Order: sequence, then structure tokens, then C-alpha cells
Amino acid sequence: MISNRGKPDWLKIRPPTEKFSDIKEIIKNHGLHTVCEESHCPNMSECWSGGTATFMLMGDTCTRGCRFCEVKAGAKPLPLDPFEPESLALAVSKMGLDYVVLTSVDRDDLEDQGSNHFAECIRAIKRLKPDMLVEVLIPDFQGRSDLLKNVVDARPDVIAHNVETVPRLQSEVRDRRASYEQSLLVLRNVKRMNPEIFTKSSIIVGFGETDREIIHTMKDLLKNEVDFLTIGQYLRPSDWHLPVAEYVDPEKFKFYQMMGEDLGFKYVASGPFVRSSYRAGELFVKSLIHKRSA
Repeated sequence: MISNRGKPDWLKIRPPTEKFSDIKEIIKNHGLHTVCEESHCPNMSECWSGGTATFMLMGDTCTRGCRFCEVKAGAKPLPLDPFEPESLALAVSKMGLDYVVLTSVDRDDLEDQGSNHFAECIRAIKRLKPDMLVEVLIPDFQGRSDLLKNVVDARPDVIAHNVETVPRLQSEVRDRRASYEQSLLVLRNVKRMNPEIFTKSSIIVGFGETDREIIHTMKDLLKNEVDFLTIGQYLRPSDWHLPVAEYVDPEKFKFYQMMGEDLGFKYVASGPFVRSSYRAGELFVKSLIHKRSA
């Protein structure tokens, strides 16, 4: 355990490769946004160099202001781009992917909070590449099951929604319109609507949570039938954001992974640079989906 006075040696990012530049050019040419860039993800070089990326739908401005998140916030984002679904599908096909992750900013300003646009993006990819596996990391849609159903009915292979932190720290870390109970409701409702869709959630550590609280959160997620879990280190994006309470040792991340697997998750990715959309996790999920199909 290390305080936020200085980053430990294990927090080192790999330099980009030539493949990284090729992917960046494709994304730029199609006018798309990626959460990799907007959130300054530490895995961006590794994932893009491996030919995968997480696309961020509905613009680059979020209507919420979580105190850990790098994505810019604003009350009035730009209107939705009606051509985004087709542009996204074309870009994905050019990148040669067989597994794609879609996420989005929150769009509380829209009547359907962007749920239908999310669904159209999924369908556009599936139309162009029917065998493409699609994972979506969705907002909470303010807990509305009718909006969630729009996404579920588009039949992505994995639906992820993050609780982000333990119950005690929710109000300190997340926007006031989000809540722990609401996030659990979203995950639970996905399984009620379509038990065949895999579900996934993520916990960020380094806010001052305890091991007991992490394990309690794991158990809550399992009670709501969550299949996959990722756990990663909080890295402070700016002075406005929450300070890092601690840098968690890699051995502790191994402990969290072991506990999660022992408790019953199908897969746990746990490490300093692990994020919600993590390439190693995608490879496992892809294998699991193919096995089930066979």
C-alpha cells in the first residue's frame, strides 16, 4: 500500500506501436470517439496495438460529473449524430476486429437517454458483421427498465454496467444521480429480460475502501447474477478530481482476483491497469461465448 505522494514503480505504461497509429487514423477518419482517448486509459497502447478499441457513443460530453472520471461534462451536449451507427460499423470492419466494446457518455438531456441510439449502433455492427461479438458498457438510464430493454432487445453479447466503488463511497465518488442500488437494479434487470446475455461490472480501488467492503460488493454483484468482474487502480486525472487515497499493491490485486473467483464469478480481471474494457478479459469472454454457441 502506497500513499498518493508518489506513484510506485509498477505503474508504467507501454509506449505505442505502429499498429496504434493505424487504429488512431481509422477512428479519426470516421469522426468517432473512443473512451480510450477521452479517459486517457493506461491500456490504450496495448489494446490498440492488439487491434481492439472501446468506442464511446453519443459524443464526448457527459451530462454527469463523477469525481473520478476524465471525460468532460456539460449540461447541453451536441445533438446525436444520426450517421454514427453506420460510421462505427464501417470503422470496426476496417480494423479487422471480431470483438468490439461500445460505451457512451450519459445523456440525461435526451428523452430516451440515448438508449435507442445505443441499440442502433449494436444492430449496425451486427448487420455488417453478423459474427462480431459486441460488448456494451451502458449508463444506468436512471434505472428505467423500458430504456434498458431498448439495449437488451438489440442482443449484444455482453452488457456491462459499473458500480464503480463500494456502497460507503458512492456519494463521494459518483454523480448524485447515480447510486449503488440503481446500478445493481440495472444488472439484475438485464438477466430478467434475457438470461442468455452475459453481465459484467467493475470496481475501482484507491479511494479508501477496505478489503471487507470490496468482498461485500463482490457478493452483492453475484447476488444480482453478474458473470464477470474487473478491478483496477484509480489514477487521478487532474487536481479537480478526487485524490488517490492509496496505490494498491499488485499482490492485493491478486488476492482480489482469487477471492472473486472463489466466490463464483466466471472471470475476474484484477490489476493496477485493469479497466472495465480490458483486452485480456475480452479474450476470455470471446472463448466462453464460442464454447456456449458450440
